Amino acid sequence: MKLTTSQIEQFNKDGYLLFPELFSQEEINVLKAEADRVSQLEDQCVAREGTTGQVKAMFRLHETDGPTASKAYRAAAHSPRVLEPIRQLLNDPDVYIHHTKVNMKAAIEGSAWPWHQDFGSWHLDGIAKPEMLTVMIALDEATELNGCLYFLPGTHGEGRLNPYFDTSTAWKLWAVTPQDVKAYMKEKAQPIAITGKPGMVAIFHCNLLHASGHNLSPDDRTQAYFCFNRVTNRPTDVEKPRPDFVRSTNWVPIELGSDAAILESTR
Repeated sequence: MKLTTSQIEQFNKDGYLLFPELFSQEEINVLKAEADRVSQLEDQCVAREGTTGQVKAMFRLHETDGPTASKAYRAAAHSPRVLEPIRQLLNDPDVYIHHTKVNMKAAIEGSAWPWHQDFGSWHLDGIAKPEMLTVMIALDEATELNGCLYFLPGTHGEGRLNPYFDTSTAWKLWAVTPQDVKAYMKEKAQPIAITGKPGMVAIFHCNLLHASGHNLSPDDRTQAYFCFNRVTNRPTDVEKPRPDFVRSTNWVPIELGSDAAILESTR
């Protein structure tokens, strides 16, 4: 799948692109089943929260080894619908995956993610340039009630804002200060709710401010994320690096796969 000139211009302006129905319901069913399988594992790549130990996030599904490895998620990462736009937007044929994750926001108990830039953490991983992209695939319908993503358009153009380490939620991360977020909203842009049916895809820049609220609905909400980087932008050595499942050391360029591979992974 090739992006048009107007789509590339829109991405450069807003910091994201949306594709309402990029994956079929049949493909989503395969990815959902794999997420359900992995969620049953007891492993460092499966993070839990809440009184019932609900899964918060699962990592490293795109690799060929390890307990969370999944042929279906690897196929999605190599799909021309994902990889070709990434190569275009990064202007580089040699990209690798910094990490994959599946975020599961449990009904009622699923917690919020504060406003943040992904590069706030990735820069601390030893990555020099904010030239990284994330592909989000909605595995369930995303609504404002069940804690959909929100984007602040154009914030990727502000550069890396000074992050602080937010410990207020189950998953601690480097977030952007409320003062900076309030100032941007008042002066420049309002949040955009990223809602849509299963199979919807969003591609967004690593410096784009984004967040999500609590899941107040009676149903779980699941989304998959594939975080891409140029091979030439891979991390340098840092003191006390994060684990491989969030800071990959597999920098082999990803090869283009088949659009049929997700469904073929079950055969």
